[in-house]
Amino acid sequence: MPDTETPGEFELIKRYLAPLSANEPGAYSLTDDAAVIPSRAGHDVVITMDTLVSGVHFLADTEPEHIAAKVVRVNMSDLAAMGARPAFYTLSLALPKNPRGGSGQKTDGLWLERFSEALGIEQRIYDISIIGGDTVSTPGPLTLTITAFGYVEAGQAIRRSTANQGDLVVVSGTIGDAAFGLSALKGELAALSKSSREIVVERHNRPLPQIELGLRLRNFAGAAIDVSDGLIQDLGHICTESGVTAVVELEKVPTSPAVREAMERTHREKKDILSGGDDYQLLFTIASWRQAELQEISKEIGVELTVIGKIGQKLPPTGVDNLVSASAGVVVVDGDGSPIDSAFAGFRHF
Repeated sequence: MPDTETPGEFELIKRYLAPLSANEPGAYSLTDDAAVIPSRAGHDVVITMDTLVSGVHFLADTEPEHIAAKVVRVNMSDLAAMGARPAFYTLSLALPKNPRGGSGQKTDGLWLERFSEALGIEQRIYDISIIGGDTVSTPGPLTLTITAFGYVEAGQAIRRSTANQGDLVVVSGTIGDAAFGLSALKGELAALSKSSREIVVERHNRPLPQIELGLRLRNFAGAAIDVSDGLIQDLGHICTESGVTAVVELEKVPTSPAVREAMERTHREKKDILSGGDDYQLLFTIASWRQAELQEISKEIGVELTVIGKIGQKLPPTGVDNLVSASAGVVVVDGDGSPIDSAFAGFRHF
């Protein structure tokens, strides 16, 4: 029977985390101060880090299995956006001193067992291993940080800064599911059907990083980013880094039947979903002449890929400096091509 008390630091590592490092010799079963990362000839190492905080990135009563899945997958999505194949990760785990910690999670032995078992499942899904990290107590809410490492062939990492004038703007999957999932978890979508609620909640709790698509985008995409803070804001990051503008056709932005039902039941407009975060789809650009190849990739990997707009003019350096907000370089138009007057703020950390 799992303990109902939180074990000490070294017992926690030995019992729950060290078994997850068994497939990576350089982790030394998490018994040393650092790990040794094996090099791969002809490859670059891609490194990303994301932090999730209870009450900010997930609700206080979220199950440990969902927390484990999300903290892994948001990092896998960052690797996917750069065309990298995931390899290993480190985990920083700040557990509340108070049994409830102001965060709703009672992170005792039972919680840790469920969490570590879920981490093991995620490792098998993405073929990764834990190689180190840190465990501490905190007077604040439950906080988790993963640093993920991946490999990409030398010089082939996909950047945000390489979109070209005339490129098509493409997004994978559907947009808005996770935002409505959060609303459902907050009890704001009582009228939504059970099946649609389950779909959007699952998308919020367990995003699906597009690893295979990211691998296929190397030497194919102009620029790429994952949709974490809102489609328009994230496209704005591409525009800012590439020094270009972009136009998005609202009617072409793909939505799931569950999202369409949610919009109808809540009388929300489609433009509202453009600011929702946590979709973790890939947003990328391609040369217009490669559109046929795009559909071939879509069929081969079984992921919907939709052209939703186009990269506009190249801006002079002074024009880039004047993009005062993340989405300032992006214009959203309706079916008639008329600009939609709306603020697409996206998620803000500060």
